[in-house]
Amino acid sequence: MGRTWLVIVWTLLTTFYFGNMAIAVSFLDSTGKMVHKIAQIWAAGILWISDVRVEVRGKKHLDLENSMIIMANHQSHYDIPVMLAHLPVQFRWLAKAELFSIPIFGYAMRRAGYISIERSDRKSAFRSLARAAEMVRNGASVLIFPEGTRSDDGTIRPFKKGGFVLAVDSQVPVVPAILRGTREIMPKNRVHIRSGYVTLEIRPPVHTRVYSRKTKNDLLQRVREVIVREFYEG
Repeated sequence: MGRTWLVIVWTLLTTFYFGNMAIAVSFLDSTGKMVHKIAQIWAAGILWISDVRVEVRGKKHLDLENSMIIMANHQSHYDIPVMLAHLPVQFRWLAKAELFSIPIFGYAMRRAGYISIERSDRKSAFRSLARAAEMVRNGASVLIFPEGTRSDDGTIRPFKKGGFVLAVDSQVPVVPAILRGTREIMPKNRVHIRSGYVTLEIRPPVHTRVYSRKTKNDLLQRVREVIVREFYEG
Protein backbone atom coordinates (compact mmCIF):
# COMPACT_ATOMS: atom_id res chain seq x y z
CA MET A 1 0.00 0.00 0.00
CA GLY A 2 3.04 2.29 0.22
CA ARG A 3 2.89 3.11 -3.49
CA THR A 4 -0.85 3.71 -3.31
CA TRP A 5 -0.56 6.27 -0.51
CA LEU A 6 2.34 7.98 -2.27
CA VAL A 7 0.29 8.29 -5.48
CA ILE A 8 -2.78 9.53 -3.60
CA VAL A 9 -0.84 12.25 -1.78
CA TRP A 10 0.99 13.23 -4.99
CA THR A 11 -2.28 13.39 -6.92
CA LEU A 12 -3.97 15.55 -4.30
CA LEU A 13 -1.06 17.99 -4.13
CA THR A 14 -0.52 18.26 -7.88
CA THR A 15 -4.25 18.53 -8.57
CA PHE A 16 -4.39 21.46 -6.17
CA TYR A 17 -1.28 23.08 -7.68
CA PHE A 18 -2.01 22.55 -11.36
CA GLY A 19 -5.74 23.04 -10.88
CA ASN A 20 -5.15 26.53 -9.50
CA MET A 21 -2.72 27.21 -12.32
CA ALA A 22 -5.29 26.06 -14.89
CA ILE A 23 -7.99 28.25 -13.38
CA ALA A 24 -5.70 31.28 -13.52
CA VAL A 25 -4.63 30.52 -17.10
CA SER A 26 -8.23 29.94 -18.22
CA PHE A 27 -8.99 33.62 -17.54
CA LEU A 28 -6.18 34.60 -19.91
CA ASP A 29 -6.65 31.96 -22.61
CA SER A 30 -10.24 31.41 -23.73
CA THR A 31 -9.19 28.77 -26.29
CA GLY A 32 -8.44 26.20 -23.58
CA LYS A 33 -5.13 25.25 -25.20
CA MET A 34 -2.98 26.29 -22.26
CA VAL A 35 -5.32 24.56 -19.80
CA HIS A 36 -4.93 21.37 -21.83
CA LYS A 37 -1.13 21.73 -21.73
CA ILE A 38 -1.27 22.06 -17.95
CA ALA A 39 -3.53 18.99 -17.75
CA GLN A 40 -0.99 17.06 -19.81
CA ILE A 41 1.79 17.92 -17.33
CA TRP A 42 -0.48 16.94 -14.41
CA ALA A 43 -1.28 13.61 -16.07
CA ALA A 44 2.35 12.86 -16.94
CA GLY A 45 3.31 13.43 -13.31
CA ILE A 46 0.72 10.95 -12.07
CA LEU A 47 1.98 8.30 -14.51
CA TRP A 48 5.59 8.99 -13.45
CA ILE A 49 4.95 8.69 -9.72
CA SER A 50 2.87 5.56 -10.35
CA ASP A 51 5.63 3.98 -12.48
CA VAL A 52 3.23 3.49 -15.38
CA ARG A 53 4.91 3.14 -18.77
CA VAL A 54 2.88 3.81 -21.92
CA GLU A 55 3.42 2.76 -25.51
CA VAL A 56 1.40 4.53 -28.20
CA ARG A 57 0.79 2.76 -31.49
CA GLY A 58 -0.84 4.08 -34.65
CA LYS A 59 -0.23 7.83 -34.30
CA LYS A 60 -0.18 7.99 -38.10
CA HIS A 61 -3.96 7.58 -38.06
CA LEU A 62 -4.43 10.97 -36.37
CA ASP A 63 -5.09 13.96 -38.65
CA LEU A 64 -3.77 16.76 -36.48
CA GLU A 65 -4.95 19.44 -38.92
CA ASN A 66 -8.65 18.66 -38.56
CA SER A 67 -11.10 17.92 -35.76
CA MET A 68 -12.10 14.39 -34.81
CA ILE A 69 -13.99 12.43 -32.20
CA ILE A 70 -11.76 9.95 -30.36
CA MET A 71 -13.60 7.03 -28.78
CA ALA A 72 -11.82 4.72 -26.33
CA ASN A 73 -12.72 1.81 -24.07
CA HIS A 74 -12.85 2.61 -20.35
CA GLN A 75 -11.07 0.29 -17.90
CA SER A 76 -9.75 2.44 -15.05
CA HIS A 77 -9.29 5.92 -13.59
CA TYR A 78 -5.84 5.70 -15.21
CA ASP A 79 -7.40 5.94 -18.67
CA ILE A 80 -7.70 9.69 -18.15
CA PRO A 81 -4.02 10.50 -17.40
CA VAL A 82 -2.89 8.08 -20.12
CA MET A 83 -5.01 9.81 -22.75
CA LEU A 84 -4.09 13.29 -21.55
CA ALA A 85 -0.35 12.65 -21.39
CA HIS A 86 0.07 10.54 -24.52
CA LEU A 87 -2.60 11.43 -27.06
CA PRO A 88 -0.97 14.13 -29.26
CA VAL A 89 -4.26 15.94 -29.89
CA GLN A 90 -5.71 19.12 -28.40
CA PHE A 91 -9.02 17.61 -27.33
CA ARG A 92 -11.94 18.49 -25.11
CA TRP A 93 -13.84 16.12 -22.84
CA LEU A 94 -17.38 15.01 -23.39
CA ALA A 95 -17.80 13.41 -20.00
CA LYS A 96 -20.29 12.53 -17.31
CA ALA A 97 -21.29 15.39 -15.06
CA GLU A 98 -19.68 13.80 -12.00
CA LEU A 99 -16.19 14.54 -13.33
CA PHE A 100 -16.97 18.24 -13.27
CA SER A 101 -17.63 18.09 -9.54
CA ILE A 102 -13.95 17.33 -8.83
CA PRO A 103 -12.74 20.36 -6.85
CA ILE A 104 -10.65 22.84 -8.82
CA PHE A 105 -9.92 20.50 -11.74
CA GLY A 106 -13.59 20.24 -12.68
CA TYR A 107 -13.95 24.01 -12.67
CA ALA A 108 -10.91 24.38 -14.89
CA MET A 109 -12.36 21.83 -17.30
CA ARG A 110 -15.54 23.86 -17.55
CA ARG A 111 -13.63 27.12 -18.04
CA ALA A 112 -11.59 25.44 -20.78
CA GLY A 113 -14.73 24.55 -22.74
CA TYR A 114 -15.15 20.89 -21.80
CA ILE A 115 -18.75 19.69 -21.94
CA SER A 116 -20.71 18.12 -19.12
CA ILE A 117 -23.32 15.49 -19.97
CA GLU A 118 -26.10 14.91 -17.46
CA ARG A 119 -26.98 11.29 -18.23
CA SER A 120 -30.07 11.20 -16.03
CA ASP A 121 -31.74 14.03 -17.98
CA ARG A 122 -32.36 13.22 -21.65
CA LYS A 123 -33.23 16.79 -22.66
CA SER A 124 -30.14 18.24 -20.99
CA ALA A 125 -28.01 15.54 -22.59
CA PHE A 126 -29.23 16.37 -26.09
CA ARG A 127 -28.75 20.12 -25.50
CA SER A 128 -25.18 19.37 -24.44
CA LEU A 129 -24.65 17.25 -27.55
CA ALA A 130 -25.92 20.09 -29.74
CA ARG A 131 -23.37 22.46 -28.16
CA ALA A 132 -20.66 19.84 -28.58
CA ALA A 133 -21.50 19.32 -32.28
CA GLU A 134 -21.14 23.04 -32.90
CA MET A 135 -17.75 23.06 -31.15
CA VAL A 136 -16.55 20.08 -33.18
CA ARG A 137 -17.70 21.63 -36.46
CA ASN A 138 -15.75 24.74 -35.46
CA GLY A 139 -12.53 22.75 -35.09
CA ALA A 140 -12.48 21.21 -31.59
CA SER A 141 -11.64 17.53 -31.18
CA VAL A 142 -13.49 15.58 -28.48
CA LEU A 143 -12.60 12.49 -26.45
CA ILE A 144 -15.41 10.15 -25.42
CA PHE A 145 -15.59 6.93 -23.45
CA PRO A 146 -18.68 5.47 -25.16
CA GLU A 147 -19.23 2.89 -22.41
CA GLY A 148 -20.05 5.83 -20.15
CA THR A 149 -18.31 4.37 -17.11
CA ARG A 150 -15.45 2.05 -16.23
CA SER A 151 -15.78 -1.68 -16.77
CA ASP A 152 -16.43 -3.72 -13.61
CA ASP A 153 -14.79 -6.93 -14.81
CA GLY A 154 -12.51 -5.88 -17.67
CA THR A 155 -14.97 -6.71 -20.45
CA ILE A 156 -16.15 -3.95 -22.76
CA ARG A 157 -19.59 -2.70 -21.73
CA PRO A 158 -22.38 -1.74 -24.16
CA PHE A 159 -21.87 1.61 -25.88
CA LYS A 160 -24.18 4.54 -25.22
CA LYS A 161 -25.66 6.35 -28.22
CA GLY A 162 -24.91 9.97 -27.27
CA GLY A 163 -21.44 10.09 -28.75
CA PHE A 164 -22.70 8.73 -32.03
CA VAL A 165 -25.43 11.36 -32.20
CA LEU A 166 -22.60 13.88 -31.83
CA ALA A 167 -20.61 12.12 -34.56
CA VAL A 168 -23.39 12.12 -37.16
CA ASP A 169 -24.40 15.70 -36.29
CA SER A 170 -20.87 17.06 -36.57
CA GLN A 171 -19.88 14.84 -39.54
CA VAL A 172 -16.24 14.47 -38.47
CA PRO A 173 -14.35 11.15 -38.36
CA VAL A 174 -14.53 8.85 -35.34
CA VAL A 175 -11.08 7.58 -34.34
CA PRO A 176 -11.21 4.32 -32.32
CA ALA A 177 -8.64 4.05 -29.53
CA ILE A 178 -7.90 0.90 -27.54
CA LEU A 179 -6.47 0.98 -24.01
CA ARG A 180 -4.90 -2.15 -22.53
CA GLY A 181 -3.31 -2.52 -19.11
CA THR A 182 -4.91 0.29 -17.11
CA ARG A 183 -7.28 -2.03 -15.24
CA GLU A 184 -4.32 -4.02 -13.89
CA ILE A 185 -2.93 -0.77 -12.47
CA MET A 186 -6.14 0.29 -10.73
CA PRO A 187 -9.35 -1.71 -11.21
CA LYS A 188 -12.74 -0.21 -10.52
CA ASN A 189 -13.87 -0.25 -6.86
CA ARG A 190 -10.35 -0.99 -5.54
CA VAL A 191 -7.98 1.55 -4.00
CA HIS A 192 -4.74 -0.25 -4.76
CA ILE A 193 -2.31 1.06 -7.36
CA ARG A 194 0.31 -1.07 -9.08
CA SER A 195 3.04 -0.09 -11.47
CA GLY A 196 2.56 -1.41 -14.97
CA TYR A 197 2.70 -1.20 -18.73
CA VAL A 198 -0.08 0.30 -20.85
CA THR A 199 -0.63 0.32 -24.58
CA LEU A 200 -2.71 2.93 -26.37
CA GLU A 201 -3.51 1.87 -29.90
CA ILE A 202 -4.98 4.28 -32.44
CA ARG A 203 -6.93 2.71 -35.30
CA PRO A 204 -7.85 4.23 -38.70
CA PRO A 205 -10.70 6.75 -38.61
CA VAL A 206 -14.27 5.75 -39.37
CA HIS A 207 -15.79 8.42 -41.61
CA THR A 208 -19.29 9.56 -40.66
CA ARG A 209 -20.59 11.39 -43.72
CA VAL A 210 -22.49 8.32 -44.90
CA TYR A 211 -24.37 8.10 -41.57
CA SER A 212 -27.32 10.04 -40.16
CA ARG A 213 -29.28 10.01 -36.92
CA LYS A 214 -31.41 7.25 -38.41
CA THR A 215 -28.35 5.08 -39.02
CA LYS A 216 -26.30 6.08 -35.97
CA ASN A 217 -26.68 2.54 -34.59
CA ASP A 218 -24.82 1.23 -37.64
CA LEU A 219 -21.98 3.64 -36.88
CA LEU A 220 -22.03 2.54 -33.23
CA GLN A 221 -21.78 -1.09 -34.24
CA ARG A 222 -18.93 -0.47 -36.65
CA VAL A 223 -16.84 1.47 -34.10
CA ARG A 224 -17.62 -1.04 -31.37
CA GLU A 225 -16.52 -3.95 -33.58
CA VAL A 226 -13.13 -2.27 -34.12
CA ILE A 227 -12.55 -1.58 -30.42
CA VAL A 228 -13.75 -4.99 -29.24
CA ARG A 229 -11.75 -6.90 -31.86
CA GLU A 230 -8.53 -5.01 -31.21
CA PHE A 231 -8.94 -5.15 -27.41
CA TYR A 232 -9.35 -8.92 -27.26
CA GLU A 233 -7.14 -9.92 -30.18
CA GLY A 234 -4.47 -7.21 -30.24
